[in-house]
Amino acid sequence: MSTVEHAPAEFSDPVKSKALTKRVLWKLDTHVLPALALLWLANFIDRSNIGNAKIAGLDNDTHLHGNQFNTALAVFYVSSYIIVELPSNWVLKKLRPSRWLPFLMAIWGVVTTLTGIVNSFSGLVAIRFFLGLCEGGLLPGIILYLSTLYKPHELQQRVGIFYASASLSGAFGGLLASVIIKMDGIGNLSGWRWIFILEGIATIIIAIIAWLTMPADLQSAKFFTHEERNFVIWRFRQAQSVTAGAPLSEPAQKITAPEHVVGDLEKEGEVRIEAHEAQVIVVHQEDEPFEWREIVRGCLDIQVWLTAFAYMGIIVSLYSYSLFSPTIVNGLGFEGEEAQLHTVPPYVPAAVFTVVVAVLSDKVKTRGPFMLLFLPIAMAGYILAIVAKNNLQRYVAIHLIATGIYPCGPCILSILPNNCAGHYKKATAVALQLAIANCGGFVATFAYTSNQAPQYKTGHSIVLGFVAAAWVFVALNVAYCWYENKARAEGRRDGMVEKYQELWDTGKTRAPIGDRSPAFRFTL
Repeated sequence: MSTVEHAPAEFSDPVKSKALTKRVLWKLDTHVLPALALLWLANFIDRSNIGNAKIAGLDNDTHLHGNQFNTALAVFYVSSYIIVELPSNWVLKKLRPSRWLPFLMAIWGVVTTLTGIVNSFSGLVAIRFFLGLCEGGLLPGIILYLSTLYKPHELQQRVGIFYASASLSGAFGGLLASVIIKMDGIGNLSGWRWIFILEGIATIIIAIIAWLTMPADLQSAKFFTHEERNFVIWRFRQAQSVTAGAPLSEPAQKITAPEHVVGDLEKEGEVRIEAHEAQVIVVHQEDEPFEWREIVRGCLDIQVWLTAFAYMGIIVSLYSYSLFSPTIVNGLGFEGEEAQLHTVPPYVPAAVFTVVVAVLSDKVKTRGPFMLLFLPIAMAGYILAIVAKNNLQRYVAIHLIATGIYPCGPCILSILPNNCAGHYKKATAVALQLAIANCGGFVATFAYTSNQAPQYKTGHSIVLGFVAAAWVFVALNVAYCWYENKARAEGRRDGMVEKYQELWDTGKTRAPIGDRSPAFRFTL
């Protein structure tokens, strides 16, 4: 436990403070985001390249029939999301994210490479199971890692940048597959096998690069000067403490932030400060001990469940799209390399809007309303796909689906890191949200079956229902956050301080008060 530091005098100059902010954010962005974007790009390509491999002959060479292909896809989600996500996030701080995340991806790359030698349904099921074990901790780990480096409303545009690589992966996956399958016959291997072998090797190389470039945390980042390190740690702690602070009985110092910093926070509606100071004790994230009480708090947070079910609806669309869009495009009359190339264009507007929405969302400090705007675009795409009379209409529908669904990912992923304070509560909330949401992967793998080709009306109808449900859950979460913020502004949650005080005084917790503070404001 430590008290909030006095603002260093050299940071009181608003001009210098602004210049330092730009400098440290630029250094963080250039050292962290490229590595994460490459990790996520490789992850998404390796996860969805089985769709490209299928139309290149995987199902024939492994003698798949009926729904065996779908079953192999479903096994991935069992091992990935039900087994490993929560434990992975709990150990992330201990094992250091700059080591743990690249390690997961390196093992993932090895398993992807081995996919190129499977010859049967049982072999494919086994390899997909181990692939899921390696992958499960990546996305919750990335989100938690970013939340320890950036302030709450600097987060989504960073998530958006690496998440856009997921939409680009669809484009690159198609382009790479169209080139790699030309290796058919080399080494007596089919072209689809080379897709897994070469892309798996590339993933291992990317993991090594990430290991060498990513910082473990703000304190140990070697690319900061001494002044920059002090500043970036101070500004991060300031953002955390003034939004989650509350009076405690033990001796404490007072926050004395520069007026322009406090003024900005007050304008953002993040904190209620009288005379620009508050009596608080802060437990910094690097000092917070593991407590099962915080795990329980994360599991019982209503926002976890509302956003998890919303994300489940989004994931049913997202995963089914990435896995089956090559097959759907193939059903539009395109074959071979032409089919691979026609999977590329829909991802371009998806990537652009993903980044644009992420930047705007941080700027206006809101998440849910953007999803309420974009999910109907995806719904319109599915409706068009269902009623389409020709291939042109179906191809337009695919564009609408990608444009509407991909920008929602960073929005939903940024809500809980913004609205949960306390490292282990946040770690649990982020991982549990994904564990629940990714059960949608089971629906995604069985929504589109071969007997529906080429219209896939049943599959489109199923996913449309899930996207509509996602809109409802997002709306409920926005309403809940608005109501809670109003209650806290009116003083109806002030009693939470006394409850926390009692837990602290009786030694039942040494976690920060976090989002229990009446001063804490939820991001809509």
